[in-house]
Amino acid sequence: MAKKKSKKKLPLAYKPVGFALGWTSGTVAGIAFQKTWKLIRHEEDAPDALDRDRRWGEILLAAAIQGAIFAVVRSAVNRAGAKAIERSTGSWPAPEKGSA
Repeated sequence: MAKKKSKKKLPLAYKPVGFALGWTSGTVAGIAFQKTWKLIRHEEDAPDALDRDRRWGEILLAAAIQGAIFAVVRSAVNRAGAKAIERSTGSWPAPEKGSA
């Protein structure tokens, strides 16, 4: 019975860690995107949707690359954080699928 209570409290305790990991992953993803864009297009600044002088193709390519990098970095950082929590506490920081 006590084991179930600790499992229910762990996701709440993980929230601040998850927030910090999310902020870190966003920062890392932004840096990775800037470096990737510079390698691909040899430009310092990636296009923004509101850049009047950029073509649709450039804007959509930049958005797709940025989204892919963000998703990969976020997933890697979240997974590493969850594994670290599991190693230190013995519990996975999220409820199992299918349980309430």
